[in-house]
Amino acid sequence: MIVEVDAPGPPRLAYAYTGGVRHGAGGEGTPALVFIHGAMHDHSVWTLCARWFAHHGRRAYAVDLPGHGRSGGPPLASVEAMAGWLVAFLRAVRAGPAWLVGHSMGSLVALEAAALAPDAMEGLVMVGTAYPMKVSPALLQMARDDPAGAIAQVDAWSHSTLAAKPSYPAPGAWLRGANRALMHRMQGLGARHGNLFEIDFRACDAYAQGLEAAGRVRCPTHFVLGTRDAMTPARASVELGQALRASAHRVEAGHALMQEAPDAVLAALRAAIGV
Repeated sequence: MIVEVDAPGPPRLAYAYTGGVRHGAGGEGTPALVFIHGAMHDHSVWTLCARWFAHHGRRAYAVDLPGHGRSGGPPLASVEAMAGWLVAFLRAVRAGPAWLVGHSMGSLVALEAAALAPDAMEGLVMVGTAYPMKVSPALLQMARDDPAGAIAQVDAWSHSTLAAKPSYPAPGAWLRGANRALMHRMQGLGARHGNLFEIDFRACDAYAQGLEAAGRVRCPTHFVLGTRDAMTPARASVELGQALRASAHRVEAGHALMQEAPDAVLAALRAAIGV
């Protein structure tokens, strides 16, 4: 679906995947889940989860953030700006109290949005998260000078195995190649607005109010963490988890856990949300 989002700045056309169910088919009273992708990704990383919940009594919206995928640009340069956009998206689709499910950079966006509009949230799930989500100066330098090299580096760090079994989205899929292709596609789509890799990763690195945001969150919070995650290791989420009183669900996977362990991630989300 495509909807106009009246966020700060000019209205933007936003795309969200609704899990193969027509938007509004379940009525505005149907509980909503909103899935937020991470840096250099789009809605497609959430296809399995969005589709499952859409066909089991929930409205599902896997969004493309501004400047990513099918949503209009330019990309937003801070987690705070992305969170403001997300709250405006919730208003545009009349989501009502919603669960926010965010991965990596998207988990910070979900956290900030839950703090910005606490009455609009039913729950929060932060997948592959860490706070602070600092990025090494060497990677930021590579992002500026050699984006293709930076993409290859992050792709290697995102996976804990060469071939997860069963692979996602189907047996035989090449996870690393698919992830790298997706990041190159996002980089190409955002080229007219600047260096998307650098914009996204600098937004993660600069976000500094996670603990303050946690103090304003009033909904139940859950973490879904990869036990072999080299990019956002579980130890990097301890302080934030304590501040949020979050329950933790652990999955045997690296940072790209929705692709490496799709069934386990879906099971963790079902346990968190109670479906």
